[in-house]
Amino acid sequence: MTTRKSRGLGRGLSALMADINEPTEAESAAPDAPRRADMTVPIESVRPNPDQPRRAFTQEALEELSASIAEKGIIQPLIVRPDPAFEGQFQIVAGERRWRAAQMAQLHEVPVIVREFDDTEVLEVAIIENIQRADLNPVEEAMGYRQLMDRFNHTQERLATAMGKSRSHIANLMRLLTLPEEVQGYLRDGQLSAGHARALVGSEDAVSIAREVINKGLSVRDVEKRMRKPATPTGGATRQRPAGDKDADTKALESDLSAAIGLPVSIDHDAESGTGKISIKYADLGQLDDIIQILNSDG
Repeated sequence: MTTRKSRGLGRGLSALMADINEPTEAESAAPDAPRRADMTVPIESVRPNPDQPRRAFTQEALEELSASIAEKGIIQPLIVRPDPAFEGQFQIVAGERRWRAAQMAQLHEVPVIVREFDDTEVLEVAIIENIQRADLNPVEEAMGYRQLMDRFNHTQERLATAMGKSRSHIANLMRLLTLPEEVQGYLRDGQLSAGHARALVGSEDAVSIAREVINKGLSVRDVEKRMRKPATPTGGATRQRPAGDKDADTKALESDLSAAIGLPVSIDHDAESGTGKISIKYADLGQLDDIIQILNSDG
């Protein structure tokens, strides 16, 4: 039996995207020529990828694309693979927007390029194509990274290298997934910016503050100031925090640990006794399992 060698990110994201983006000789001679398809297939024989990171498709943008397709056809073929669940069908690897717009334009057939991608490669290409070409919202991008890490054991470092992003960028995005679903919804809809959302990570009042941001038009700086205010007990007296409760070094350690594991970390250190505690906040049992795996890791 042939042993499959461990690989980084599939066959390498650059190689995968080259499969999609490399022009043919004819295209090189005529840059504006449409990409040559392997074949044309009935539109009903093409199915979307259930693991597609993009969940929201703007109706206005789809209508514009549909009008263009109705007039000029599909210039860039869809990238598909044989559907592993349905014989004789195809699963979209890249181009779901074109497929949806083609349906709206009432096309009966679509041009496709068929590739023998495995599950890892399909997800990787879908994420890269969306990030590079259509700008996922922060939650969708974070969910794509989470899929790669959970399903294929990719680390933040490997993702950062492959995506051309910093590790802190990926870690900060993934921390957004710890926010309540309602807050994530505001972020998906564009009612909150990523800056607002990052400031709310770890807050027990994230939902109410998010609503206040939307209703009052608070800036990111306003939210950050709000988060730094000491808590006020029900008796009305303000509970004062000890001077220097969180020094710059402690905050830096919190930030580094949060970036490393993708979850909010709080460090409470008593400088006088040298003792303290570290708290990691998780949003569900899946994230608790992640923490346990990290603690049990030999690496």
